[in-house]
Amino acid sequence: MKALGPKGIKYLKILHLLLAIMWIGGALAMSVLALTGKPGTDDELYMFSRMLQIIDDYLIIPGAMGNILIGIVYGIWTKWGFFKHRWLTVKWILTIVQVLFGTFVLGPWINGNVELAQTPGRDILSGTGYFHNLEMTRIWGTVQTTILLGFIVISVLKPWKKAANGTGKKQES
Repeated sequence: MKALGPKGIKYLKILHLLLAIMWIGGALAMSVLALTGKPGTDDELYMFSRMLQIIDDYLIIPGAMGNILIGIVYGIWTKWGFFKHRWLTVKWILTIVQVLFGTFVLGPWINGNVELAQTPGRDILSGTGYFHNLEMTRIWGTVQTTILLGFIVISVLKPWKKAANGTGKKQES
């Protein structure tokens, strides 16, 4: 396949950064909201849950999916490949784990709380399901956010990079 030229790579990098900002910014916003929010009434619980869901649906999910697509483009049409460097392999593995965990674990907790909070006649404040989901979102959302922040460190420092110049020293990029 034909590789992207320098201008194409610059546009790809811009898109990658914008999508990463969406994903990481959404995760930070969700973590701060989940950790600091103290809804006290049924209506407040619903709005609180809905805010978490909106952040997930409109920032985190598009940012994560977009970054996977950008990663595929980088892997196919640039010199980076998919697993050429160990730091890239680590990012791929962590990205897939993050997306799967978010889809099949965090997402159901977040969406479940919206459903619980909008169920008519249900006293959410006396039940445990809502607060269990919220506590799990707080804990595991914070873990997810920390891993995402680690992506920044990995992307900038590129640890475990293969020596490309044959001297055993890391080559600057």
